[in-house]
Amino acid sequence: MAHSAISQVSVAVPLQTDSSFRRSTFKATSLTFSDKSCISMPSIDLKATRSRSQYIVCMSVQHASKAKVSVSPLSLEDAKEPPLNIYKPKEPYTATIVSVERIVGPKAPGETCHIVIDHDGNLPYWEGQSYGVVPPGENPKKPGSPHNVRLYSIASTRYGDSFDGKTASLCVRRAVYYDPETGKEDPSKNGVCSNFLCNATPGDKVKITGPSGKIMLLPENNPNATHIMIGTGTGVAPFRGYLRRMFMESVPMKFNGLAWLFLGVANTDSLLYDDEFTKYLNDYPGNFRYDRALSREQKNNKGGKMYVQDKIEEYSDEIFKLLDEGAHIYFCGLKGMMPGIQDTLKRVAEERGESWEQKLSQLKKNKQWHVEVY
Repeated sequence: MAHSAISQVSVAVPLQTDSSFRRSTFKATSLTFSDKSCISMPSIDLKATRSRSQYIVCMSVQHASKAKVSVSPLSLEDAKEPPLNIYKPKEPYTATIVSVERIVGPKAPGETCHIVIDHDGNLPYWEGQSYGVVPPGENPKKPGSPHNVRLYSIASTRYGDSFDGKTASLCVRRAVYYDPETGKEDPSKNGVCSNFLCNATPGDKVKITGPSGKIMLLPENNPNATHIMIGTGTGVAPFRGYLRRMFMESVPMKFNGLAWLFLGVANTDSLLYDDEFTKYLNDYPGNFRYDRALSREQKNNKGGKMYVQDKIEEYSDEIFKLLDEGAHIYFCGLKGMMPGIQDTLKRVAEERGESWEQKLSQLKKNKQWHVEVY
C-alpha cells in the first residue's frame, strides 16, 4: 500500500451497552500510536474521544509507524519539583469515575480492575506517585468520621490514559475475605475501598487526596540510564506509567537507556498490561526487556514455584553488573515480596564475595534503590 493511500473511518459505539468494545478501546493503548490525528496500520490504533454516551473511534490505514502519541498540556513538564499533597484527607478532591475494566482473565485468582478517574487537571501528579482514596461511608472504629485514606500507586503517566492531563488510572485488586472454616466469602470483612472502586460505574464520584510520594519518582536526568523494575501483581502500576512515558508518549524526555521489567503473578490470566509491555518489546528490543514469573505455571531451577526472586537469581550476574554501573532498581508490591528478594540478593552477593549490607548501603546512598510495598 502506498504511503498516500489512507482509508479512514469513524465509528460511534454506545459506551454503556457494549462491554466487549469498551474492553477493546482500553486495550488499544497497547498498540502503535502516531502523532497524527488518525493512526497507522497494519498495526491498528484506536484513539477514542470520550463523550458521556459514546466513544467516537478514528481509524486510519497506512504504513505502520513507531511514532509516539502527542500529549498535552506540555506545561506539565515545567515544574521543577513534584506536586505533593494538593488535597488532604480533611478536604479531599471530588473526582469522577470514567471507566472500570476487569483486566485479568477467567483463570486469574481474584479480580483486578483498571480504573480511570477524571480529575479535570486539578490533581496533577508525576509518574511513581500515589493517590489516596477515601471510600464513602463512616469509619466503624470512629463513628461519625470518614474512612481512613487508602493509598494506590498511580498506573498512568501525568497525561493519563486520554493523554490530556485530565485523568489518572489506578490498578486495583478486589480484596475479598473467605472464612477459613466455611470457605465462603464474608462480605463484612471484604476490603472497603477496593470493592468500592471495583464496583464503581462511570459517573460515580470518588474522593481523592494527594498526590504523595517521592521515593518512586522516575529520575530523568540521564536519558541513557538503566531502570530495573520488579513488581508483583498490582505493584506493576508505577512501572506502567514509566514505560508509557519512555515508549508511548511524545515527551521532552527522549529515553535511550534500558528498561527491564520483572513481573510476578500467579498465571498467564493474571498478567497485567501484558499487551502493552509485549508491544514495547517488539518495537524497542534494544531498550526494553520483560521477564514474567508465573508462580502456578513455571518452575524455578530447583523445581519449585517460580517467583520474581527466582528470575532475579537467574539474571543475577547481569543485574549486579548493571547496579555497579549505576542502574536504578525499583520494587513495588506486597510487603511479603521483599524478604525473599533480599535473601536472594544477599546470597548472590556472598557468592560473588561481596557484602550485601555494604552494597545495599551504597545503593541507597547513591539513590539507586527505590522501594514501595504495602
